[in-house]
Amino acid sequence: MLNYDIVVIGGGPAGMAAALKAKECGVDSILILERAETLGGILEQCIHTGFGLHYFGEELSGPEYADRFISLVNEKNIEYKTDTMALEITENNVVYAVNKTDGLLEIQAKAIILAMGCRERPRGALNIAGTRASGVMSAGTAQKYVNIDGYMPGKKVVILGSGDIGLIMARRMTLEGAEVKCVCELMPYSSGLTRNIVQCLDDFNIPLYLSCTVIDIHGKGRIEGVTIADVDENRRPIKGTERYIECDTLLLSVGLIPENELTRAVGIQLDPITSGAVVDEYRETSHKGVFACGNVLHVHDLVDYVTLESQTAGEGAANYVLGKSSEAEYIETKGVNGVRYIVPQKVNIKNEGDIKLYFRVGQVYKNARIVVKYNGEEIISRKRPRLAPGEMEDVLIKNDMLKNFAQGGKIEISVEV
Repeated sequence: MLNYDIVVIGGGPAGMAAALKAKECGVDSILILERAETLGGILEQCIHTGFGLHYFGEELSGPEYADRFISLVNEKNIEYKTDTMALEITENNVVYAVNKTDGLLEIQAKAIILAMGCRERPRGALNIAGTRASGVMSAGTAQKYVNIDGYMPGKKVVILGSGDIGLIMARRMTLEGAEVKCVCELMPYSSGLTRNIVQCLDDFNIPLYLSCTVIDIHGKGRIEGVTIADVDENRRPIKGTERYIECDTLLLSVGLIPENELTRAVGIQLDPITSGAVVDEYRETSHKGVFACGNVLHVHDLVDYVTLESQTAGEGAANYVLGKSSEAEYIETKGVNGVRYIVPQKVNIKNEGDIKLYFRVGQVYKNARIVVKYNGEEIISRKRPRLAPGEMEDVLIKNDMLKNFAQGGKIEISVEV
């Protein structure tokens, strides 16, 4: 059996940032496990720019952003194993993993950091009528074909879903010579960043149809076209609004699912809204010594926020290993009146620092107020000209404020129009 103080599962931006922070905090015995052949995660195929604006103060491509952390991992001599799949976590924090060089690995860890990222929601979850024709794929798969493998998925493209990957692939396919007919979004608002709508659709005159979805896929061997239709407030197709669009490719950008099979199998409590673990301010889960960060915890819109959150998890894991964790008296956080979820879901009021709460709203709001209440009493109010589900929000709870709270209390964040 191998022994490490911290085992990080996932070598993408979250896993690397967490490992580096734990090393900085004084833990030397760290191992990163990554199932791909290289570190870097999904950033390796994201060749567009826009990464690092918040964290580095400059605009980088995905591979450039990843390379900065890969270089630091090597510089700090943090051990990692690529092409290695984590199979199981036990109640005693033993990690079972496998690769073709070592075979089956049994690793005893004092602390574990979960950083497995997320995957795209597949066609099977959508119940779209039609045949199983080729040419229907997730936007991320198409991104890999174009940016990594050098293959062009098709020439006439319809995109279902306006998540950021779908918006970016609308631009990418256009630049590669394809005709992107339209982007259809089931909801009455886009789920992507505003900057991506402007730079990827508006700048290329690609139409975005809101409250619209694909109801049928045509073609046998290869997709030949799709039927789209407008939907009502219950997201049901409106009869008489059907339109046929000829295409040879349908890209799906219909949401991301955190990779929480390992988390679920070990019995860690999950949040039904985020599909990630329930955590405290240091991102420790309900399983002692197991921490979670990045898109496996909740889906982020910017990798810069993934990095910052993962550093918090790395510090928490290091404190746990080094015996520096403070005594705990928890209060609960809850999103109400338009706020879908808050991370972290609980906060230790004995913590000596400030606490940042991240949250998402459930619809688009204009000229609204974000209101934070503790046990029903308003403690923070902030005006916002616009709030949207595709953009994560945050509020800072100062430590001076935390000291006045009592165990068992509740912080609620709401939207008031």
